[in-house]
Amino acid sequence: MMQTIDLRGAQPTAAELLALVPRSRSDVSAAEAIAAELIADVRARGGVALLDQSERFDGVRPEQLRVPRAHLDEAVAALDPAVADAARESIRRVREASAAQVPPPGRTELGEGAVVEQRWQPVGRVGLYVPGGKAVYPSSVIMNVVPAQVAGVGSIAIASPPQPDHGGRVHPTILGIAALLGVDEVYAMGGAGAIGAFAHGVPDAGLEPVQVVTGPGNRFVAAGKRVVRGAVGIDAEAGPTDILVIADGGADADLVAADLVSQAEHDELAAAVLVTDDADLAARVGERLAVRQGATRHAERVRASLTGEQSAAVLVDDLAQAAAFANAFGPEHLEIQVDDPDAVLGLIENAGAIFIGPYSPVSLGDYSAGSNHVLPTGGHARFSAGLSAATFLRPQQVVRYDERGLSAVAAGIDALALDEQLPAHAEAVRARFGG
Repeated sequence: MMQTIDLRGAQPTAAELLALVPRSRSDVSAAEAIAAELIADVRARGGVALLDQSERFDGVRPEQLRVPRAHLDEAVAALDPAVADAARESIRRVREASAAQVPPPGRTELGEGAVVEQRWQPVGRVGLYVPGGKAVYPSSVIMNVVPAQVAGVGSIAIASPPQPDHGGRVHPTILGIAALLGVDEVYAMGGAGAIGAFAHGVPDAGLEPVQVVTGPGNRFVAAGKRVVRGAVGIDAEAGPTDILVIADGGADADLVAADLVSQAEHDELAAAVLVTDDADLAARVGERLAVRQGATRHAERVRASLTGEQSAAVLVDDLAQAAAFANAFGPEHLEIQVDDPDAVLGLIENAGAIFIGPYSPVSLGDYSAGSNHVLPTGGHARFSAGLSAATFLRPQQVVRYDERGLSAVAAGIDALALDEQLPAHAEAVRARFGG
Protein backbone atom coordinates (compact mmCIF):
# COMPACT_ATOMS: atom_id res chain seq x y z
CA MET A 1 0.00 0.00 0.00
CA MET A 2 2.77 2.46 0.93
CA GLN A 3 5.88 3.03 -1.13
CA THR A 4 9.09 1.47 0.22
CA ILE A 5 12.32 3.36 0.73
CA ASP A 6 15.17 0.89 1.26
CA LEU A 7 18.21 2.40 2.97
CA ARG A 8 19.80 -0.89 3.96
CA GLY A 9 23.46 -1.02 3.06
CA ALA A 10 23.54 2.72 2.38
CA GLN A 11 25.16 5.46 4.42
CA PRO A 12 23.50 8.65 3.21
CA THR A 13 24.88 11.99 4.34
CA ALA A 14 22.71 14.45 6.25
CA ALA A 15 21.99 16.32 3.02
CA GLU A 16 21.09 13.09 1.22
CA LEU A 17 18.72 12.09 4.03
CA LEU A 18 16.93 15.43 3.74
CA ALA A 19 16.45 14.78 0.03
CA LEU A 20 15.17 11.26 0.67
CA VAL A 21 12.44 12.05 3.20
CA PRO A 22 8.97 11.73 1.67
CA ARG A 23 7.02 14.98 1.40
CA SER A 24 3.78 16.02 -0.24
CA ARG A 25 3.86 18.64 -2.96
CA SER A 26 1.54 20.82 -0.91
CA ASP A 27 3.27 24.18 -0.88
CA VAL A 28 2.20 27.09 1.28
CA SER A 29 3.89 29.43 -1.18
CA ALA A 30 1.34 28.50 -3.86
CA ALA A 31 -1.46 29.76 -1.59
CA GLU A 32 0.34 32.90 -0.45
CA ALA A 33 -0.87 35.21 -3.22
CA ILE A 34 -4.50 34.19 -2.65
CA ALA A 35 -4.11 34.61 1.10
CA ALA A 36 -2.65 38.07 0.61
CA GLU A 37 -5.62 39.08 -1.57
CA LEU A 38 -8.13 37.82 1.01
CA ILE A 39 -6.36 39.64 3.84
CA ALA A 40 -6.17 42.85 1.81
CA ASP A 41 -9.91 42.54 1.17
CA VAL A 42 -10.57 42.25 4.91
CA ARG A 43 -8.44 45.33 5.60
CA ALA A 44 -10.33 47.28 2.93
CA ARG A 45 -13.92 46.15 3.56
CA GLY A 46 -13.88 44.82 7.10
CA GLY A 47 -16.68 42.58 8.29
CA VAL A 48 -18.48 42.53 4.95
CA ALA A 49 -15.41 40.96 3.34
CA LEU A 50 -15.32 38.25 6.00
CA LEU A 51 -19.02 37.50 5.49
CA ASP A 52 -18.51 37.34 1.73
CA GLN A 53 -15.54 35.00 2.17
CA SER A 54 -17.58 32.71 4.43
CA GLU A 55 -20.31 32.51 1.81
CA ARG A 56 -17.72 31.75 -0.87
CA PHE A 57 -15.54 29.22 0.94
CA ASP A 58 -17.70 27.78 3.73
CA GLY A 59 -20.97 27.70 1.83
CA VAL A 60 -22.88 29.78 4.36
CA ARG A 61 -23.16 33.42 5.38
CA PRO A 62 -23.31 33.85 9.16
CA GLU A 63 -25.84 36.29 10.54
CA GLN A 64 -23.08 38.06 12.45
CA LEU A 65 -19.34 37.69 12.91
CA ARG A 66 -19.16 37.81 16.69
CA VAL A 67 -20.93 34.95 18.39
CA PRO A 68 -23.55 36.27 20.84
CA ARG A 69 -23.14 35.31 24.47
CA ALA A 70 -26.50 33.54 24.31
CA HIS A 71 -25.14 31.10 21.70
CA LEU A 72 -22.23 30.23 23.98
CA ASP A 73 -24.57 29.67 26.92
CA GLU A 74 -26.81 27.46 24.79
CA ALA A 75 -23.85 25.45 23.54
CA VAL A 76 -22.34 24.73 26.94
CA ALA A 77 -25.74 23.72 28.33
CA ALA A 78 -26.25 21.34 25.39
CA LEU A 79 -22.85 19.63 25.60
CA ASP A 80 -23.04 15.86 25.77
CA PRO A 81 -22.19 15.05 29.43
CA ALA A 82 -19.55 12.52 28.36
CA VAL A 83 -17.91 15.10 26.09
CA ALA A 84 -18.07 17.76 28.80
CA ASP A 85 -16.48 15.44 31.38
CA ALA A 86 -13.74 14.40 28.95
CA ALA A 87 -13.08 18.05 28.09
CA ARG A 88 -12.79 19.02 31.76
CA GLU A 89 -10.28 16.24 32.37
CA SER A 90 -8.29 17.23 29.28
CA ILE A 91 -8.33 20.86 30.44
CA ARG A 92 -7.05 19.82 33.86
CA ARG A 93 -4.21 17.78 32.42
CA VAL A 94 -3.15 20.34 29.81
CA ARG A 95 -3.30 23.11 32.41
CA GLU A 96 -1.06 21.18 34.78
CA ALA A 97 1.45 20.25 32.08
CA SER A 98 1.44 23.81 30.67
CA ALA A 99 2.20 25.28 34.10
CA ALA A 100 5.50 23.39 34.05
CA GLN A 101 6.42 25.31 30.86
CA VAL A 102 6.43 28.72 32.56
CA PRO A 103 10.02 29.53 33.52
CA PRO A 104 10.66 31.03 36.95
CA PRO A 105 11.99 34.58 37.16
CA GLY A 106 15.74 34.83 37.57
CA ARG A 107 18.15 37.20 39.27
CA THR A 108 21.87 37.27 38.48
CA GLU A 109 24.35 39.30 40.58
CA LEU A 110 27.32 40.05 38.36
CA GLY A 111 29.17 42.17 40.88
CA GLU A 112 28.62 44.70 43.62
CA GLY A 113 25.67 46.86 42.56
CA ALA A 114 25.31 44.95 39.27
CA VAL A 115 22.15 42.91 38.79
CA VAL A 116 20.34 41.55 35.72
CA GLU A 117 16.87 40.17 36.28
CA GLN A 118 15.02 37.85 33.94
CA ARG A 119 11.25 38.07 33.74
CA TRP A 120 8.74 36.37 31.45
CA GLN A 121 6.01 38.75 30.31
CA PRO A 122 2.85 37.49 28.59
CA VAL A 123 1.50 39.21 25.52
CA GLY A 124 -1.70 41.10 26.24
CA ARG A 125 -3.97 39.74 23.51
CA VAL A 126 -4.01 36.64 21.29
CA GLY A 127 -6.10 35.25 18.44
CA LEU A 128 -6.60 31.50 18.44
CA TYR A 129 -7.68 29.67 15.28
CA VAL A 130 -9.76 26.47 15.49
CA PRO A 131 -10.27 24.60 12.18
CA GLY A 132 -13.67 23.54 10.91
CA GLY A 133 -13.24 22.11 7.42
CA LYS A 134 -13.04 18.34 6.83
CA ALA A 135 -13.31 17.82 10.57
CA VAL A 136 -14.16 19.94 13.58
CA TYR A 137 -11.67 20.10 16.43
CA PRO A 138 -13.07 21.18 19.80
CA SER A 139 -9.92 19.66 21.31
CA SER A 140 -7.97 22.42 19.55
CA VAL A 141 -9.88 24.97 21.63
CA ILE A 142 -8.38 23.40 24.75
CA MET A 143 -4.89 23.14 23.25
CA ASN A 144 -4.89 26.82 22.22
CA VAL A 145 -6.68 28.44 25.13
CA VAL A 146 -5.19 26.66 28.14
CA PRO A 147 -1.51 27.50 27.57
CA ALA A 148 -2.46 31.11 26.83
CA GLN A 149 -4.38 31.29 30.10
CA VAL A 150 -1.54 29.64 32.00
CA ALA A 151 0.92 32.15 30.52
CA GLY A 152 -1.26 34.98 31.85
CA VAL A 153 -2.69 36.35 28.59
CA GLY A 154 -5.47 38.74 29.56
CA SER A 155 -7.46 38.93 26.30
CA ILE A 156 -8.28 35.86 24.20
CA ALA A 157 -10.28 35.71 20.97
CA ILE A 158 -11.21 32.57 19.01
CA ALA A 159 -12.03 32.24 15.32
CA SER A 160 -13.62 29.18 13.72
CA PRO A 161 -15.42 28.82 10.38
CA PRO A 162 -19.24 28.98 10.29
CA GLN A 163 -20.89 25.62 9.67
CA PRO A 164 -23.60 25.16 7.00
CA ASP A 165 -25.06 22.29 9.03
CA HIS A 166 -25.58 24.64 11.96
CA GLY A 167 -27.19 27.59 10.23
CA GLY A 168 -23.97 29.54 9.82
CA ARG A 169 -23.01 29.27 13.47
CA VAL A 170 -19.67 28.07 14.77
CA HIS A 171 -19.87 24.37 15.59
CA PRO A 172 -21.74 24.05 18.92
CA THR A 173 -19.13 21.78 20.52
CA ILE A 174 -16.43 24.37 19.82
CA LEU A 175 -18.64 27.03 21.38
CA GLY A 176 -19.38 24.81 24.37
CA ILE A 177 -15.71 24.11 25.08
CA ALA A 178 -14.89 27.82 24.69
CA ALA A 179 -17.57 28.62 27.25
CA LEU A 180 -16.22 25.94 29.60
CA LEU A 181 -12.87 27.72 29.43
CA GLY A 182 -14.41 31.13 30.11
CA VAL A 183 -13.76 32.57 26.63
CA ASP A 184 -16.65 34.69 25.38
CA GLU A 185 -15.02 36.43 22.39
CA VAL A 186 -15.62 34.05 19.49
CA TYR A 187 -15.94 34.91 15.78
CA ALA A 188 -17.58 32.95 12.97
CA MET A 189 -14.82 33.36 10.40
CA GLY A 190 -12.25 31.11 8.82
CA GLY A 191 -9.32 30.80 6.46
CA ALA A 192 -6.75 33.43 5.60
CA GLY A 193 -9.32 36.19 6.10
CA ALA A 194 -9.67 35.26 9.75
CA ILE A 195 -5.91 35.39 10.22
CA GLY A 196 -5.83 38.85 8.65
CA ALA A 197 -8.73 39.96 10.84
CA PHE A 198 -6.81 38.94 13.94
CA ALA A 199 -3.65 40.68 12.78
CA HIS A 200 -5.16 44.00 11.71
CA GLY A 201 -8.49 44.14 13.52
CA VAL A 202 -11.97 44.65 12.13
CA PRO A 203 -13.38 47.90 13.57
CA ASP A 204 -16.94 47.43 12.30
CA ALA A 205 -17.08 44.03 14.06
CA GLY A 206 -15.50 45.29 17.28
CA LEU A 207 -12.49 43.04 16.75
CA GLU A 208 -9.28 44.59 18.10
CA PRO A 209 -5.89 43.49 16.69
CA VAL A 210 -3.99 40.77 18.53
CA GLN A 211 -0.28 40.33 19.15
CA VAL A 212 0.04 36.58 18.53
CA VAL A 213 -1.96 34.21 16.29
CA THR A 214 -1.85 30.47 16.89
CA GLY A 215 -3.66 27.31 15.88
CA PRO A 216 -3.69 24.71 13.10
CA GLY A 217 -5.44 25.04 9.75
CA ASN A 218 -5.24 24.30 6.04
CA ARG A 219 -2.63 25.70 3.66
CA PHE A 220 -4.54 28.97 3.27
CA VAL A 221 -4.48 29.48 7.03
CA ALA A 222 -0.76 28.71 6.99
CA ALA A 223 -0.27 31.11 4.07
CA GLY A 224 -2.25 33.77 5.95
CA LYS A 225 0.13 33.42 8.87
CA ARG A 226 3.06 33.88 6.53
CA VAL A 227 1.49 37.06 5.13
CA VAL A 228 0.85 38.67 8.54
CA ARG A 229 4.05 37.53 10.21
CA GLY A 230 5.84 40.66 11.30
CA ALA A 231 2.62 42.48 12.03
CA VAL A 232 1.94 39.77 14.64
CA GLY A 233 3.73 36.77 16.06
CA ILE A 234 2.66 33.30 14.96
CA ASP A 235 3.21 29.83 16.35
CA ALA A 236 4.01 28.07 13.06
CA GLU A 237 2.84 27.63 9.47
CA ALA A 238 1.01 24.39 10.21
CA GLY A 239 0.21 22.14 7.28
CA PRO A 240 -1.09 18.58 6.86
CA THR A 241 -0.42 16.34 9.85
CA ASP A 242 2.28 13.69 9.91
CA ILE A 243 3.32 10.68 11.96
CA LEU A 244 6.55 8.69 11.93
CA VAL A 245 6.77 5.38 13.79
CA ILE A 246 10.10 3.80 14.64
CA ALA A 247 9.45 0.11 15.29
CA ASP A 248 11.53 -3.03 15.62
CA GLY A 249 10.60 -6.65 15.09
CA GLY A 250 8.98 -6.91 18.51
CA ALA A 251 6.39 -4.22 17.80
CA ASP A 252 2.72 -5.13 17.37
CA ALA A 253 2.06 -4.71 13.64
CA ASP A 254 -1.64 -4.08 14.17
CA LEU A 255 -1.02 -1.30 16.69
CA VAL A 256 1.49 0.35 14.35
CA ALA A 257 -1.03 0.14 11.51
CA ALA A 258 -3.79 1.55 13.71
CA ASP A 259 -1.66 4.57 14.60
CA LEU A 260 -0.68 5.24 10.98
CA VAL A 261 -4.34 5.11 9.94
CA SER A 262 -5.34 7.40 12.82
CA GLN A 263 -3.31 10.23 11.34
CA ALA A 264 -4.02 9.37 7.70
CA GLU A 265 -7.73 9.97 8.31
CA HIS A 266 -7.08 13.69 8.84
CA ASP A 267 -6.29 14.57 5.24
CA GLU A 268 -5.36 13.11 1.87
CA LEU A 269 -2.02 14.91 2.23
CA ALA A 270 -1.32 13.58 5.74
CA ALA A 271 2.00 11.74 5.96
CA ALA A 272 2.26 8.29 7.56
CA VAL A 273 5.79 6.87 7.77
CA LEU A 274 7.06 3.62 9.24
CA VAL A 275 10.81 3.25 9.85
CA THR A 276 11.97 -0.22 10.80
CA ASP A 277 15.01 -2.48 10.78
CA ASP A 278 12.76 -5.53 10.27
CA ALA A 279 11.41 -6.14 6.75
CA ASP A 280 9.05 -8.79 8.07
CA LEU A 281 7.44 -6.26 10.41
CA ALA A 282 7.02 -3.84 7.49
CA ALA A 283 5.21 -6.57 5.54
CA ARG A 284 2.92 -7.37 8.48
CA VAL A 285 2.13 -3.69 8.98
CA GLY A 286 1.28 -3.43 5.28
CA GLU A 287 -1.19 -6.30 5.64
CA ARG A 288 -2.85 -4.72 8.66
CA LEU A 289 -3.01 -1.34 6.90
CA ALA A 290 -4.99 -2.89 4.07
CA VAL A 291 -7.47 -4.34 6.54
CA ARG A 292 -7.81 -1.23 8.65
CA GLN A 293 -8.02 1.14 5.71
CA GLY A 294 -10.87 -0.84 4.21
CA ALA A 295 -12.81 -0.87 7.46
CA THR A 296 -12.45 2.73 8.59
CA ARG A 297 -15.02 5.49 8.07
CA HIS A 298 -12.77 7.71 5.97
CA ALA A 299 -11.40 4.86 3.84
CA GLU A 300 -10.80 6.89 0.67
CA ARG A 301 -9.07 9.68 2.55
CA VAL A 302 -6.85 7.15 4.32
CA ARG A 303 -6.07 5.35 1.07
CA ALA A 304 -5.04 8.62 -0.58
CA SER A 305 -2.80 9.49 2.34
CA LEU A 306 -1.11 6.09 2.59
CA THR A 307 -0.48 5.80 -1.14
CA GLY A 308 0.65 9.41 -1.51
CA GLU A 309 4.24 10.44 -2.09
CA GLN A 310 4.43 11.74 1.48
CA SER A 311 3.96 8.29 3.08
CA ALA A 312 6.39 5.36 3.09
CA ALA A 313 7.76 2.28 4.79
CA VAL A 314 11.48 2.93 5.30
CA LEU A 315 13.82 -0.04 5.75
CA VAL A 316 17.06 0.64 7.65
CA ASP A 317 20.01 -1.41 8.87
CA ASP A 318 19.57 -0.56 12.54
CA LEU A 319 17.78 1.74 14.96
CA ALA A 320 20.58 4.30 14.89
CA GLN A 321 19.91 4.77 11.18
CA ALA A 322 16.18 4.89 11.99
CA ALA A 323 16.80 7.76 14.40
CA ALA A 324 18.94 9.57 11.82
CA PHE A 325 16.12 9.29 9.28
CA ALA A 326 13.60 10.54 11.85
CA ASN A 327 15.79 13.54 12.63
CA ALA A 328 15.93 14.39 8.93
CA PHE A 329 12.16 14.01 8.62
CA GLY A 330 11.44 16.14 11.72
CA PRO A 331 8.07 14.51 12.48
CA GLU A 332 5.16 16.30 14.05
CA HIS A 333 4.37 13.07 15.91
CA LEU A 334 7.08 10.50 16.60
CA GLU A 335 6.20 7.10 18.07
CA ILE A 336 8.95 4.82 19.36
CA GLN A 337 7.81 1.20 19.60
CA VAL A 338 11.00 -0.76 20.19
CA ASP A 339 12.45 -3.05 22.84
CA ASP A 340 14.66 -0.30 24.35
CA PRO A 341 12.83 2.98 23.62
CA ASP A 342 15.04 5.15 25.83
CA ALA A 343 18.12 4.16 23.83
CA VAL A 344 16.41 5.40 20.66
CA LEU A 345 15.03 8.47 22.45
CA GLY A 346 18.59 9.46 23.29
CA LEU A 347 19.34 9.67 19.56
CA ILE A 348 16.33 11.83 18.70
CA GLU A 349 16.88 15.56 18.17
CA ASN A 350 13.94 16.69 16.03
CA ALA A 351 10.29 15.98 16.81
CA GLY A 352 7.19 17.91 17.76
CA ALA A 353 6.01 15.38 20.36
CA ILE A 354 7.38 11.93 21.17
CA PHE A 355 5.24 8.97 22.21
CA ILE A 356 6.99 6.10 23.96
CA GLY A 357 5.77 2.51 23.92
CA PRO A 358 2.65 0.70 22.74
CA TYR A 359 0.35 2.44 25.22
CA SER A 360 1.23 6.01 24.18
CA PRO A 361 -0.50 6.41 20.81
CA VAL A 362 -0.72 9.81 19.12
CA SER A 363 -4.48 9.77 19.82
CA LEU A 364 -3.61 10.06 23.52
CA GLY A 365 -1.70 13.27 22.82
CA ASP A 366 -4.51 14.59 20.66
CA TYR A 367 -6.90 14.59 23.59
CA SER A 368 -5.92 13.54 27.08
CA ALA A 369 -2.17 13.12 27.65
CA GLY A 370 -1.72 16.65 28.98
CA SER A 371 0.72 17.46 26.16
CA ASN A 372 -0.25 19.93 23.44
CA HIS A 373 -1.39 18.72 20.03
CA VAL A 374 -0.64 21.96 18.16
CA LEU A 375 2.74 20.91 16.75
CA PRO A 376 5.11 21.81 13.89
CA THR A 377 4.40 19.95 10.65
CA GLY A 378 6.15 19.53 7.32
CA GLY A 379 9.59 19.04 8.88
CA HIS A 380 9.40 22.28 10.85
CA ALA A 381 10.19 20.33 14.03
CA ARG A 382 13.79 20.55 12.84
CA PHE A 383 13.77 24.19 13.97
CA SER A 384 10.43 24.91 15.68
CA ALA A 385 8.62 23.81 18.82
CA GLY A 386 5.00 22.97 19.50
CA LEU A 387 2.51 25.30 21.10
CA SER A 388 3.10 25.85 24.81
CA ALA A 389 2.79 28.48 27.49
CA ALA A 390 6.16 29.78 26.27
CA THR A 391 4.54 30.68 22.92
CA PHE A 392 2.73 33.52 24.69
CA LEU A 393 5.64 34.67 26.86
CA ARG A 394 8.46 37.08 26.08
CA PRO A 395 11.70 36.97 28.03
CA GLN A 396 12.65 40.45 29.20
CA GLN A 397 15.88 41.45 30.90
CA VAL A 398 15.69 44.06 33.65
CA VAL A 399 19.02 45.80 34.31
CA ARG A 400 19.63 47.23 37.81
CA TYR A 401 23.10 48.81 38.17
CA ASP A 402 24.01 51.42 40.76
CA GLU A 403 26.99 53.79 40.70
CA ARG A 404 29.39 51.14 41.94
CA GLY A 405 28.21 48.62 39.36
CA LEU A 406 28.51 51.02 36.44
CA SER A 407 31.88 52.33 37.62
CA ALA A 408 33.33 48.82 37.53
CA VAL A 409 32.68 48.47 33.78
CA ALA A 410 32.90 52.11 32.67
CA ALA A 411 36.42 51.82 31.25
CA GLY A 412 35.46 48.72 29.25
CA ILE A 413 32.37 50.45 27.82
CA ASP A 414 34.55 53.42 26.86
CA ALA A 415 37.04 51.20 25.04
CA LEU A 416 34.44 49.22 23.13
CA ALA A 417 32.35 52.27 22.18
CA LEU A 418 35.34 54.16 20.82
CA ASP A 419 36.52 51.09 18.92
CA GLU A 420 33.10 50.94 17.27
CA GLN A 421 33.32 54.69 16.53
CA LEU A 422 30.29 55.46 18.70
CA PRO A 423 31.71 58.14 20.99
CA ALA A 424 28.29 59.28 22.24
CA HIS A 425 27.87 55.86 23.82
CA ALA A 426 31.05 56.41 25.81
CA GLU A 427 30.04 59.98 26.68
CA ALA A 428 26.69 58.77 28.10
CA VAL A 429 28.66 56.78 30.69
CA ARG A 430 31.30 59.47 31.31
CA ALA A 431 28.55 62.01 31.98
CA ARG A 432 27.53 60.04 35.08
CA PHE A 433 31.03 60.48 36.55
CA GLY A 434 31.56 64.14 35.71
CA GLY A 435 33.29 63.39 32.40
